[in-house]
Amino acid sequence: MNKQTQVEKLNKKMTACSRCALRKTCRQVVPGEGSAEAEIMFIGEGPGQKEDELGRPFVGAAGKFLDEMLATVNLKRENIYITNIVKCRPLGNRDPFPEETGACWPWLKEQIKIIQPKLIVLLGRHSLERFLPGKKISQTHGLAFRREIPKLGKLVFFALYHPATALYNGTMRETLLRDFRRVPRVLEKVKKEQIYEQ
Repeated sequence: MNKQTQVEKLNKKMTACSRCALRKTCRQVVPGEGSAEAEIMFIGEGPGQKEDELGRPFVGAAGKFLDEMLATVNLKRENIYITNIVKCRPLGNRDPFPEETGACWPWLKEQIKIIQPKLIVLLGRHSLERFLPGKKISQTHGLAFRREIPKLGKLVFFALYHPATALYNGTMRETLLRDFRRVPRVLEKVKKEQIYEQ
């Protein structure tokens, strides 16, 4: 079974999930989208209102800025994979609770296992906390880390502020763009095995 078929089967399972209370209050599950052969996976926090309506990740204002950043490094959505820590929208766009991120964790692990990205870009503090607990986004943004994740093996992560940050704080826009421009260089280092544990 090829990767695309595996992703599609997994997405069907996710849309039937009711492991936590979020499924009762959201319109639909937002599994993720992009290439099952992607070298880079982007992981955000959770769907917002627009994502909940359309069933696609990063399609609101933050998504438009993400598209803009992708264009600066000649990347397109169809060449990467985008998903979130939680697959259902928390009411009022509140932060997801630990039991909600815990309920979605097996789905995210399966996505990573199937796609096997060379680089995982963590968008924001919730995504960072899931993989690199105790790290602060203010100190780690723009940095790459290699970590052993149980049942997933050694993975390379690149930390970024969430694109929504630039919508609330205009001064963060340049920081995000500057950090984002490092993504292709980090990917090249990963391929040459030049990223070490930090």
